[in-house]
Amino acid sequence: MNKAASITTMLLFLSFFTLAGQQDSANLVKYTPDFKFNEGLFLAFEQVRNNDPVAKSRIVTPIAYDDPDFYNRILENKKIYFFNDLGVKEEIATKNIWGFSRNGVLYISLNEGFYRITIVGSICHFVANLTTYSSNYGYPYSYPYYGFYDYGPYQSYPGTTSSTEMKQYILDFKTGRVLDYNVESVEVLLMADPELHDEFSSLSNKKQKQLKFLYIRKFNERNPLYFPKN
Repeated sequence: MNKAASITTMLLFLSFFTLAGQQDSANLVKYTPDFKFNEGLFLAFEQVRNNDPVAKSRIVTPIAYDDPDFYNRILENKKIYFFNDLGVKEEIATKNIWGFSRNGVLYISLNEGFYRITIVGSICHFVANLTTYSSNYGYPYSYPYYGFYDYGPYQSYPGTTSSTEMKQYILDFKTGRVLDYNVESVEVLLMADPELHDEFSSLSNKKQKQLKFLYIRKFNERNPLYFPKN
């Protein structure tokens, strides 16, 4: 192949990939605060990335779909039954689902409860309850604890006492990993943007603690989320 033919071939390849990229972009919508997640249950994180939950209409339940407490009630059950894309009835343990979307808002399953993700972006931020248990052989009774969003009682085990605290978490929207909201976790996720990571790393420890949230916001602005168009 001569030089002219090689150049022509290269240009054809570049044109193909440019066109493919433009077609992909045309099928995507950028996340903004006005974005609404599709209503339904997310069985796994991949469904969240594709904004493709199991719709209410495919969930097998006697509960009315327009019941304002629909999710609260179905999530009280140990199992949820639904029809898959092929119309085949399946079941999943409630404890194994990723979360759900209600009124366009995303909720995640964590620590035996479901919690609203308040900041959505390439790095998400949310607050959840964490309950720890300790042996209490001196007390004959245990005390019930109710989840932060009241999705059913989570009673402590006999012979133990429970302690509950609110904790902050971050979610890596690229992988689905949930991490504690601290300097170390933020720094790890910022590595996906080397320039921003270097800037953050150059700060003093005190400044890093103070500016964690600011750098999450910067990262999200520089690395926006995109979802498939409905």
